[in-house]
Amino acid sequence: MSYTALLILQDGTVFKGNAIGKIGTSGGEICFNTGMTGYQEIYTDPSYYGQIIVNTTPHIGNYGVIDEETESDAPKIAGIVINAFSEVHSRVDATASLQKYLEQHGVVGISGIDTRRLVRHIRSVGAMNAIISSEILDEAVLKEKLRDVPDMAGLELSSIVTTKQAYDVGDPNSDIKVACMDFGIKKNILRSLTERGVFCRVFPARTTFDEVKQWNPDAYFLSNGPGDPATMDYAIETTKQMLASDKPLFGICLGHQLLARANGIGTSKMHHGHRGLNHPVKNMLTGLGEITSQNHGFEVNREEVEKSDLVDLTHIHLNDGTVAGIRLKNGKAFSVQYHPESSPGPHDSRYLFDDFINLIKNKNL
Repeated sequence: MSYTALLILQDGTVFKGNAIGKIGTSGGEICFNTGMTGYQEIYTDPSYYGQIIVNTTPHIGNYGVIDEETESDAPKIAGIVINAFSEVHSRVDATASLQKYLEQHGVVGISGIDTRRLVRHIRSVGAMNAIISSEILDEAVLKEKLRDVPDMAGLELSSIVTTKQAYDVGDPNSDIKVACMDFGIKKNILRSLTERGVFCRVFPARTTFDEVKQWNPDAYFLSNGPGDPATMDYAIETTKQMLASDKPLFGICLGHQLLARANGIGTSKMHHGHRGLNHPVKNMLTGLGEITSQNHGFEVNREEVEKSDLVDLTHIHLNDGTVAGIRLKNGKAFSVQYHPESSPGPHDSRYLFDDFINLIKNKNL
């Protein structure tokens, strides 16, 4: 049986389509991802917590879902918007259809709308809140509910998605121990580290530096995650203390923004963010280009980076010139705005994990 669903944007734009996933109502910031594949990895990425995802690829659900292709324990998105939704999947080793998976995890969605029109609208007007409902079809009521959805700017969300207690990943007999701060860490980041012989202990976001230091790690890692880095004073202070310890530090996405803020460099909300698998980045140290996987709605202020006495600009996004990587001028810390672990996405940037290992082994970056 087919149910009608409504999508209403903060600026009053209304789309009518078909209900998918759970029958219900959900609101959040609407954004779009241009990846051709990897919808399950996208939906389970904790960095998307509180966001409604528009898949620009028209056909979603056609290969089902599989247990191994998750980046966390469950979908973290607030909702999904799709053009053509497939309840029939072709992959023989899929464990379920996408519809059953969404129902199981309570994700509300809408399909059968012109996602090209929607994406062009977001690109023009900018990121904004939205609400999806398949149980309330009164536009006035939904617009009233939409007013209660908080803006992403000013939200601290890592405390919601982080692990509740520390846990270990990798070989405990390894000679490299890395303390990983979980602000919304993806499984493939940990996999990328343990594949290189690292023993990781993953700490809850608000763990103090003194608690982490007691484990006596060889290096520190700052993970990706959702929300506004400007609200995370606790993490910025921890990062400052890690830098003062003079041990190697690597940050990805939100971790990159925290490293910047720990060095007095500001961050700001982007017009509509970078989310997809084909974003071109230039490595300013080597002159080489790389195609990257990205997912972020905040950016590090480039003008402040270029004026800083503490950090160097190491990578730039070639589409808009935004900061894609930095490193300390006189320290053992570096970070990138994009996702070298990909999953989904290209593998061009996985050398950064090797750079981290070399830094830990006292080799030059």
